[in-house]
Amino acid sequence: MTRRLLLSYLSLAALVLVCLEIPLGFVYSRAERERVVNAARTEAESVAAYTALSLATGRAARDLPARVAHCARRIGGKVVIVDASGAPLAASHPLTARASRALASRPGIQAALHGTASVDVRTSTIGGVEYLSVAAPVGEGGRPLGAVWLTVPTRTVHERVHQVWLLLAVGGLGVLTAVAVAGFAFARWAARPIRQLERATHALGDGGRFAPVPVTKGPPEVRGLAAAFNHTAARFAHLLASQRAFAGEASHQLKTPLAALRLRLENLEPHVSARARGSLDAALTETDRLARMVEGLLAMARLEERAATPAPVDIGEICAERHRSWAPMFAQRDVSLVLFAGSVGPVLAVPGAVEQILDNLLSNALRASPADSTVTIELRLHTPARRALRDSRPCRVDLHVTDEGPGMTAEQRARAFDRFWRAPGAPKGGTGLGLALVQRLAHASGGEASLHAAATGGLDAVISLPSAAPPQDADAPAAPHARPCERPALPA
Repeated sequence: MTRRLLLSYLSLAALVLVCLEIPLGFVYSRAERERVVNAARTEAESVAAYTALSLATGRAARDLPARVAHCARRIGGKVVIVDASGAPLAASHPLTARASRALASRPGIQAALHGTASVDVRTSTIGGVEYLSVAAPVGEGGRPLGAVWLTVPTRTVHERVHQVWLLLAVGGLGVLTAVAVAGFAFARWAARPIRQLERATHALGDGGRFAPVPVTKGPPEVRGLAAAFNHTAARFAHLLASQRAFAGEASHQLKTPLAALRLRLENLEPHVSARARGSLDAALTETDRLARMVEGLLAMARLEERAATPAPVDIGEICAERHRSWAPMFAQRDVSLVLFAGSVGPVLAVPGAVEQILDNLLSNALRASPADSTVTIELRLHTPARRALRDSRPCRVDLHVTDEGPGMTAEQRARAFDRFWRAPGAPKGGTGLGLALVQRLAHASGGEASLHAAATGGLDAVISLPSAAPPQDADAPAAPHARPCERPALPA
């Protein structure tokens, strides 16, 4: 924000300076040019009057050379006087024969011999005078007697104009520097409450202790924003503290009664008749289901309360480890568990998230899979198409858990991630929290969870996670999506 405010101040100041200094420079250049032209014309007319008087008194040969030399020294230029035929009468500098013959052909001298004063001005690119010559007629009673040709050097005018432009530029830079210093101080003052709000927001988002930001500094709008932030952050901190207290206390307050209830039910088993044994088993099953539901709710509460930062994890190694752990349980149900893990590299995930995701997906797949079916774990690497080196989107790794169970309809797949929702006809023992926890873990890791219909008729659960490997070049060969890593033999 400070840089943007400072840039806006400097842009506005530069626009004002450009609108003021450029016209001022051109006005000064034009005024300097007119001053030089008027001075040269006045000088030429003065010399022409003196020449006419000298010619009338017959003292031209004696007085004109001294007058011409004196005038040339005063103006720092050159003065030439010619007679009615264009021949030189006096000159402030030596003239060659060729230059003397060319005097009569000059447009300014020709116009002056015909009684018209002329000024030849050539201007430079910034408005200063580059070349100036003035020709004035010499006459008496309307009869032309000759002409005065005066050339004025304009180097001094050029230098003066350039100095003015330089002073304007230096002054403009000075003004911009002053505006930058004052604007930076003002921008820092205006942005200081915003930076305090940013630090307080980051601290609150990272789970730190909430500290109210001051509401007495900065513009009124920022003070109002700070007050609103303090109110909202205080409520959020209170809710967060309440949730932490719930997550910390509910584990003890809920697990202990459930364990005691199950123990009492188990102690009743010897005293229950055979006719009531079914009801006792159902009560034990519901107690186990309630315990799993409590565990799921506490896991979700701890996940939402803890803003963990995703870190690189070896998803291939995790899949292999969970495959080894779950394979015996699948074998007891006559279900094959197959693992395909390609060279996908590490992924970014919350610590422990991939293990929980796999456990929930494999538990659901085991309950939904009939005997003599197969559940597949597969990893696929997806590299996005790149337009050029500008595109730095990371690759993604898709974790597929596919079963051959009854599957779900499109409407059921859309609701499967809702808490406590269970598909009609789903196997008993579920809590409706597994897929909701999977989705929360995937989102916390920067990924996405989705369900698709499998080609085998079952369900294909896909967890897409960002790859922790650096993006490959567009010209680099893509890695294979997957390769068989371990394929246990199917049970006979």
